[in-house]
Amino acid sequence: MSWFQKEIRLNPRGKGCFLVHNEIVGQIPEIRNFKVGMANIFLKHTSASLMLNENADPDVRRDMDMGLDKIVPETFPYIHTDEGPDDMPGHLKSGIIGTSLNIPITNGQLNTGTWQGIYLCEHRFHGGSRKVVVTLQGEKR
Repeated sequence: MSWFQKEIRLNPRGKGCFLVHNEIVGQIPEIRNFKVGMANIFLKHTSASLMLNENADPDVRRDMDMGLDKIVPETFPYIHTDEGPDDMPGHLKSGIIGTSLNIPITNGQLNTGTWQGIYLCEHRFHGGSRKVVVTLQGEKR
């Protein structure tokens, strides 16, 4: 059983849900060395989240962001407002969606479904670059 871990950065984005699957996989060529295993992808932030969802139609990402705004509105009378009106809703959305994914590795690739891709859900208007820790565990080729 082998382990590999690497911290990567995702490009800065504004608020919304973004397909970052290729951006992540492109920074971990080491995955090709694994025959079978698991990848843990962990976002080191509290006002953004990771999700596995539809990768083909960009309307899904826009609808996802719109739906999250309805579930967690910025207009709620939050107490924690020191970092701006989008901060506390960002924390709530991050807590609901989560900050890590576990995806199987098969023959050197993430074994996702045909229509699945990794999203970064940026819940702040100006979230900046996001740090992600990718941990690979499994049997090498």
